[in-house]
Amino acid sequence: MRRWRLVLGGGAADGTGCELAGRDAAMDGALGALYGGGDAGKKDRSRDRSAGLGASAPSVSRWLGDIRKYFPSSVVQVMQRDAIERLGLSALLLEPEMLEAVEADVHLVGTLLSLNKAMPETTKETARAVVRKVVEDLEKRLATRTRATLTGALDRSARVNRPRHHDIDWNRTIAVNLKNYLPEYRTIVPERLVGYGRASQSVKKEVILCIDQSGSMAASVVYASVFGAVLGSMRSLNTRLVVFDTNVVDLTDQLDDPVDVLFGTQLGGGTDINRALAYCQSQITRPADTIVVLISDLYEGGIRNEMLKRVAAMKASGVQFVTLLALSDEGTPAYDREHAAALSALDAPAFACTPDLFPEVMAAAIEKRPLPIPDTSNRT
Repeated sequence: MRRWRLVLGGGAADGTGCELAGRDAAMDGALGALYGGGDAGKKDRSRDRSAGLGASAPSVSRWLGDIRKYFPSSVVQVMQRDAIERLGLSALLLEPEMLEAVEADVHLVGTLLSLNKAMPETTKETARAVVRKVVEDLEKRLATRTRATLTGALDRSARVNRPRHHDIDWNRTIAVNLKNYLPEYRTIVPERLVGYGRASQSVKKEVILCIDQSGSMAASVVYASVFGAVLGSMRSLNTRLVVFDTNVVDLTDQLDDPVDVLFGTQLGGGTDINRALAYCQSQITRPADTIVVLISDLYEGGIRNEMLKRVAAMKASGVQFVTLLALSDEGTPAYDREHAAALSALDAPAFACTPDLFPEVMAAAIEKRPLPIPDTSNRT
């Protein structure tokens, strides 16, 4: 009954007859301030369920403190996101006191980046501190596995024909020697050995991350910037990071600090994918060793046919082209299905990717094997 009462919010219509007191009443008040008002069907609810947050900074500050006190971090992040979207509290994030009170996550970083141009100087340092904390947490979670996975893929991507015994790639060796199968002995004569190349410090692959910085891609921009910094730290990869809306900005020289990268973006505005790909195409010097990762929802404001021609030309020259409709944990994204289908027809599959899957996608692209595309057949 207590749980139902907290869900239903009290008032004559809840039907539970359960009274709340103490900590439960305070939790109910925090929920009611966010979810209890806003339409006629909710006006009869009890006083603590219809208070709202208004536009008072002290009120919001107390509410932020309350939800951190009563709810786990994952719930706090959802409630903060809902408060920003439902109650229009973005402007309050321009105040340092508010930023110090919030629970930082990827979505909050996206909101801060969208407010970057309107942010007063007194708030910018606090905002950078919040963004840096989130970025550092992401790097701790993602960097080690990314480096390990890609280093192994880079070592395996080079093939040699006179390998040492422990460097033999048995699957490929068997495949190329199937013609030498001897039925009477039920064995294959390995006339030709195929092995993995030895690790070296030379640049083996060129990676271009081309990121759509429209407002709907905020979480993807955050994750892509972190991955860009990780890839940029690997000496055997030459990584370039390009962001775009209707303009194109090359942020490669800031890759050593993903926070600088993020504050160099400008979330929102239009989208010109064709123009961005034209710039990326101009930077390719070794097509067979280049991977272009386009991170976009594919809502193109530029010239659609030219965009597809550029992708086809890059593919024909030997470039590995990957389209990620989202790089986030948010589930199935909204995207332009017609453009996604057109890219798939060019053998450039377009799919959403979680941050945890991204290293495997890059490893598959480096080794030129099928990409581990998530199965979305059972999703709506």
